[in-house]
Amino acid sequence: MTMSILIDTTVCTACRACQVACKQWHNLPAEETTNRGGFQNPENLSFSTYKLVRMNEKQIDGKLQWLFFPDQCRQCVDPPCMETAYDEEAIYQDSMTGAVIYTRQTKRLDAEEINYSCPYDIPRKGPDSVLAKCDFCNDRIHNGLEPACVKVCPTGAMRFGTRKKILADAAARLEKVKKKYPEAALLDPEATNVIYLVAFDPALYAKNAVAATRQRGISRLVALRRMMAPVTRMMRI
Repeated sequence: MTMSILIDTTVCTACRACQVACKQWHNLPAEETTNRGGFQNPENLSFSTYKLVRMNEKQIDGKLQWLFFPDQCRQCVDPPCMETAYDEEAIYQDSMTGAVIYTRQTKRLDAEEINYSCPYDIPRKGPDSVLAKCDFCNDRIHNGLEPACVKVCPTGAMRFGTRKKILADAAARLEKVKKKYPEAALLDPEATNVIYLVAFDPALYAKNAVAATRQRGISRLVALRRMMAPVTRMMRI
């Protein structure tokens, strides 16, 4: 049964408990950073930072608004990175949870090609050429636990459950939030298993809050993989 997370940014306080919990559960090191004049830290996602609370200070309708966006892999329903790789030993999708999993075999993939295929700019290449990103805490889910980020969220900004339940909860929450924020919206709910609810224009939260439209053409190799995919799948049955 595919699982999903709803991230309601209207009640996120940017406490970064989710960011810390992610590092603790995955035993990821802290990063050495510099003061850039803001509160967001580190500056971006990386091979050792799977989740990052992005912080933007914006003036909207004459009022100051702090916009917080806990960025992470969206666990796409149909992952373009997996399609691009076309190597299930490197990237595969757990049929039970919907988690898109990267293995150490990603080191043999074209990292630039995989990153470019992601409409949310998520995958990151490590010093050993292995690609990494949020794994949905797939091990926790299989053991009856919530993802670490959901577990520690003190405001209830993150909800976890079956995709059917989360979509229903998201729709109900959106209807309520729209009474205060008429421009509120759910971001790509039909295409992702990590669904965000925002109060304002998504572009104000993060560059890739919604799926980016890539202008550059795909490589001949990827095009060939896509053409041959139906035939290859039939041969595997």
